[in-house]
Amino acid sequence: MKITSVSGDITKQELGVIIVNLFEGVQQPDGATGTVDRALNGIITSLIADGEINGTKGEMTLVHTLGTMPTPRILIAGLGKQEKLSKEIIRQVMGTAARYIRKLGVQSAGTIAHGSGIGGIEPESSGQAIAEGMLLGSYTFKHYLSNEEPNQKRELEELQIVEQEKGKISSLQQGIDTGRILAEATSIARDLGNEPANILSPAEMANRAHQIAIETGLGFQVIERSQMLDMGMGALLAVAAGSNQPPKLIVMEYHGDPENESNNIALCGKGITFDSGGISIKPAAGMGAMKGDMSGGGAVIGAMFAIAQLKPKINVIGVVPATENMSGGSATRPADVVKAMTGKSIEIDNTDAEGRLILADAIGYARNRGQKRLVDIATLTGAARIALGTVASAILGNNQALIKRVIDAGEAAGERFWQLPLFEEYREQIKSTVADIKNTGGQGAGAITAAYFIAEFAEEVPWAHLDIAGTARTDKNSGYLTSGSTGVGVRTLVNLVTGLAENPEN
Repeated sequence: MKITSVSGDITKQELGVIIVNLFEGVQQPDGATGTVDRALNGIITSLIADGEINGTKGEMTLVHTLGTMPTPRILIAGLGKQEKLSKEIIRQVMGTAARYIRKLGVQSAGTIAHGSGIGGIEPESSGQAIAEGMLLGSYTFKHYLSNEEPNQKRELEELQIVEQEKGKISSLQQGIDTGRILAEATSIARDLGNEPANILSPAEMANRAHQIAIETGLGFQVIERSQMLDMGMGALLAVAAGSNQPPKLIVMEYHGDPENESNNIALCGKGITFDSGGISIKPAAGMGAMKGDMSGGGAVIGAMFAIAQLKPKINVIGVVPATENMSGGSATRPADVVKAMTGKSIEIDNTDAEGRLILADAIGYARNRGQKRLVDIATLTGAARIALGTVASAILGNNQALIKRVIDAGEAAGERFWQLPLFEEYREQIKSTVADIKNTGGQGAGAITAAYFIAEFAEEVPWAHLDIAGTARTDKNSGYLTSGSTGVGVRTLVNLVTGLAENPEN
């Protein structure tokens, strides 16, 4: 979809449909919506008076212009209460509008710059939110459908943001360009999360990351099994032991501040391309969703795609340990003891607690590379989903300043994080009598003890852990989220990195 900002009168545009907005409680629209209402001889005002339009968030009302305007249709999108308007509301509403427009089968559409008038949203922010919402709300995953539906409508090819004030056009376009990059990055993560595991093997995940690196100019390497052995990555290799698919440690590198190598951050993403649970096998019901257990790794790959194009002044490496967790004859067993790259020994209490094991070696690798900040992201624990449901992701860490930066970055992206504690008493649950540490801590505080395990490998390096087990997938369309993989974390990680580049100490 091509998205541009243009100067002009919204009522004069010859497009398949034009989107205007309405705040809840407004009796007579003003601004651009008011201009359209007058061109339609007060139809919108009449519909409000009749109670057919309320302006509630996400409400969509289609009006046919019947020759009173060059465009044949007007879509009136409810923005909810004016005092609650935000970039996130605009994203959500535009995502809903995108799917509504698909049903119309039009190829061109226009929209006003939502919120940039009386809504108080800066033009650049409005343009970014519109682009993100439209592109992400339009996302589909149909790679394996052999035949399209007979009455499949055409996809929207062009969206114009029409603005009367010429002085806002440049800022709107800047926002559009940023929003497109972030939406494309999120769609990369969604695609990876939606792929079946027989297609997205660890090797294929590495191949796709490599292609992205080539396209964007990122540095790239894959550490193979033999190198992992030489480097002592016993935790990652233990998880991979039961699979016929060779593990890959994917490393993507962005050098935005080459003269200051210490200005850096590592993004580490869990890349379990399929999780059977290993010897501690999962129940059959719902196991198919475990193709998405690499969503943290997908988020890192997507974020690196965006970072390469936004070019912040900071050095970033993306580290994705990719493997299956299977129960073959050579699989790691409960009660086995393995040694991580850092030299710490681990008792395997449960082979289904595998994500923390591969992240232990990913973090060990990042620390060996001299990374001064660490963020890991993973579909790590069912306990996080039980605690927070599907609304927010859990965040834990050893550095409050970094945790706050992540939470703020998520807030700007419309992705919520809720901090859980890492009190010292929780470490008692992961003590082992035969090794330095064991990989589970029992049923209580499962998300916390999993994070505490990872903390043992981050040690003194500032570190934040994002548990996206509850937010990585959705079973319904809502706003700009579409059924399947959500791509959660991509935009948060990008916001974090760009924010650190702009204000490293704040």
